Amino acid sequence: MTAVRLARPTALLAAALSWATAGSPAAAPRSLSDADLVAYAAQPFDKAAMMFKQVTLGLHHGVPVVAEFPCSDVCPAYTTRIIHYALAPGPACAAAGGVTQVRRVPFSIAMVDKDFCVPKPIASMPIGTGR
Repeated sequence: MTAVRLARPTALLAAALSWATAGSPAAAPRSLSDADLVAYAAQPFDKAAMMFKQVTLGLHHGVPVVAEFPCSDVCPAYTTRIIHYALAPGPACAAAGGVTQVRRVPFSIAMVDKDFCVPKPIASMPIGTGR
């Protein structure tokens, strides 16, 4: 009886993944205009449905934009939305056209201040708290 040597599991997995993704490139991130950001920031959101989630919205001038929905002890009532560039606050933020701003983030039974890199078109808007 001849022994059959099986391919290593990692090679099989790689082959399966390449077959599954062949011909179906990943969707390109959505390009966001200033108006898109303003419209998204102005719309209400469902606190219960969005609490604890992070959503990638797309690219604004080539920079990834995310929306985070943190909550803490009284959820979903205290869920908040923070829309920001996926960049550190400070010089990198300013170089990308963002504004470093403080946002109040739920933490335990309190709120803490945290710096975020906010896209300039929404930096002066009231911070949305949902509905």
